[in-house]
Amino acid sequence: MHTVLSHPVIGFFLWLFIVISLLPVALLPLITAVPIYIFLALALSDVGLMGLFLRAGSSAHRIGAVIVVVCVGVLAVVFSQRCATTPVIRGADGLPLPGSVAELKIVELNGRRQWITLRGQDAGKPVLLFLAGGPGGTQLAATRKVLAELEKHYVVVNWDQPGAGKSYRAADFSTLTPEQYRDDALQLTHYLRERFGQERIHIMGESWGTMLGLWMAHDYPQLYHSFTAVAPMVAFLETDLYDYELALKVSSDKGDSRTLKALQKQGPPPYYGKGVARKAARYLMYLSNYMNSNPNINSSYDTFGDIFSPEYGLYDKVNYFRGLLKVMEVVWPQLWEVDFRQQITELEVPVQFIVGRHDVNAPPHLVEEYVEILKAPHKELIWFEKSGHSPWMEERARMVEVMLGASQLEQIR
Repeated sequence: MHTVLSHPVIGFFLWLFIVISLLPVALLPLITAVPIYIFLALALSDVGLMGLFLRAGSSAHRIGAVIVVVCVGVLAVVFSQRCATTPVIRGADGLPLPGSVAELKIVELNGRRQWITLRGQDAGKPVLLFLAGGPGGTQLAATRKVLAELEKHYVVVNWDQPGAGKSYRAADFSTLTPEQYRDDALQLTHYLRERFGQERIHIMGESWGTMLGLWMAHDYPQLYHSFTAVAPMVAFLETDLYDYELALKVSSDKGDSRTLKALQKQGPPPYYGKGVARKAARYLMYLSNYMNSNPNINSSYDTFGDIFSPEYGLYDKVNYFRGLLKVMEVVWPQLWEVDFRQQITELEVPVQFIVGRHDVNAPPHLVEEYVEILKAPHKELIWFEKSGHSPWMEERARMVEVMLGASQLEQIR
């Protein structure tokens, strides 16, 4: 056994395995909310185990030390999940603000355990439910950072939808449907109404979240004061065909033959079966990079800053990406027939559409067409001149101003 462990190739992979096993503990103080005393206890355990491994005279002792190192790494992941939190809202004196709410918690929606954050300086303020993009996207940390000013005026609620981030395990990917998201959003709405004693709440959706928000506002208008659609999705297949053709043109103009050939080989949407996420991501991500290089757009994304936030444990940080890909693979093909110009032409809820002037992922001309035909107590198309597909991130101060106006829309019914 000792001879086997001494083999150079086996030794290399053994050390690689050890380093990977040590990594969860090393990451705890850097990117999780685990208290320092837990980190120190686990780190000292690893130090002792590595000393045992290096001094051990027998292969059995060395293997035993490695097994325990793995167990310590698993404990680190468990603690990172258990200690995940959203920061307390503090007053000018640095103490927790009386009457505020700052919670990261599980709610059961239609029998599935899902995560939400609730944040507001005054728990008596109107409730604003934020519906993240994706499907499969998580914005628990991003909304806290980007829209913190709204916490003065609303109780801002963010929801990790089934398959997204902390709610990754809430999804049965074999049976996941858009209707499940709608039904879960309805249950969450009822929970929030009861929790905060409010007859109606406000909704704000971005990208895929605008589709979900439109369904909710249309089907259950009695539950909502207003709906704000940011980077709205109007006609799913038409949008993706537009994006595919634009990606062909951009790659051709740039002389990017590799991307051009790959797009031509896969052909235009719609896609079904395996590989949907890979095919759609090929032109969507390509256009996102193209769009974000536009000097007229304010910089927006801090992906790693969001992933490393205390709301996510180590397992959640991995699922941050897994959720996007896996949910996209399952749900994307079920959306090709969505076209709100035909399916939802009238709302009983006041609505405002926030559109980035330079958006290419969700073509603005489709939003203009939709606003023209939509009937609603109040409808408004608001252009963000320095934005692409993420106006709520790219023009944050203006986004807050618009949402403060949304609180007045409840009077228009």
